[in-house]
Amino acid sequence: MIGVLSDSHDNVNAIKRAVSLFRDAGCRLVIHAGDFVAPFAAQELAAAGCPVKAVFGNCDGEKEGLRTVIFAFGEIREAPLILIDNGLRILVCHSHFRLMEYAGSGKYDVVIFGHTHKPEIKREQKTLIINPGEAGGWVTGKATVALLDIKTRKAEIVSL
Repeated sequence: MIGVLSDSHDNVNAIKRAVSLFRDAGCRLVIHAGDFVAPFAAQELAAAGCPVKAVFGNCDGEKEGLRTVIFAFGEIREAPLILIDNGLRILVCHSHFRLMEYAGSGKYDVVIFGHTHKPEIKREQKTLIINPGEAGGWVTGKATVALLDIKTRKAEIVSL
C-alpha cells in the first residue's frame, strides 16, 4: 500500500492524522505531491515509518529547508518525479498543467498530482490518475488523502 497526499499547507494536525492512517493501512511508501509549505510540517512525515518521496509545489518556498528535513527519511525534488515501485511506473507532479500529456503518453501506470485541492481518481487509457485532494483542508474544509493498492492497481480517497 502507498499513502498519497498533497497540499498539506502546514496543517500539522491533518498531517498527523494522515500519518496515523498510513501506518494503520500498512503503507510502505508515502508520496507527497507538493505544497508542504514549511519544513516543520514536512518533519511530521518522519513518523510514517517508511520512505517519503515528494515533489515541490508552488507554495514550497523554503526548498533547502525542506530538502534538509526530508533527507532523513526520503527525498524531495522538482517535478516530475518518476519512480518504479513493484513494477508500477509512477510519475508525481504538483500541477495539473501537463497531466493529460503525462497520462496519455502510455509511459506511466500511475500519475499523481495535486494543486487543485480537488480529490479525483480516474483512468486515461491504461493510466490511473490520482489527485488525493488537500490534506490540509484549508480551502475546501475537507482534508483528504489517497491510498494506492499496488497489487490491485486501485486507489481510494479517504477523509481525515
